[in-house]
Amino acid sequence: MGQMNYYAVQVKTRSEEKFIRLLRGSYPEITLPIHYLRRRLDIRKNGKLTTTVPAVFPGYLFIEAEDDNEIIQRQWEFRRTEGFFRFLKSNQAITPLSGRDLELVLHFINNAGPVAGRSRVYFNENSRIVVIDGPLSGLEGRIIKVDKRKGRAKIKLDLYNDSFSIDLAFEVIGSLEHK
Repeated sequence: MGQMNYYAVQVKTRSEEKFIRLLRGSYPEITLPIHYLRRRLDIRKNGKLTTTVPAVFPGYLFIEAEDDNEIIQRQWEFRRTEGFFRFLKSNQAITPLSGRDLELVLHFINNAGPVAGRSRVYFNENSRIVVIDGPLSGLEGRIIKVDKRKGRAKIKLDLYNDSFSIDLAFEVIGSLEHK
């Protein structure tokens, strides 16, 4: 089994699950793993707490395949499915993720599972956030804003030429005694 490649497909935002359902329903022969990366966020509205699971990369799905041929052979099924916008970099140049883009996507696939939960953090003596574990781990350099009250860190993610700012949840645990 060789090294897997990951390809990004841009689809209609907030229709990611519908796209996967339609694709799988219309073309059951497509068995390639499709990753739709989400995160769990609790939202308080009028004193009520509701849990939402928005996308990490709104409008993007990631397909795992061994090589370009596997994707190129299947591209028409994807392109014919409602909600499809384009392959990255373009439909004419379907290119696997590489470098930082790949690292970022793999970070969520490998460390967070299908739905990124809460990270465990504490704040050091300089009130800087220190991530112990969870999806924020390794993304500290991308944190642009911390809301202690809501237990959220806003991080900036870049994918190709797109930039996203998303919130990831955290819980503060008592400051750790350092070993």
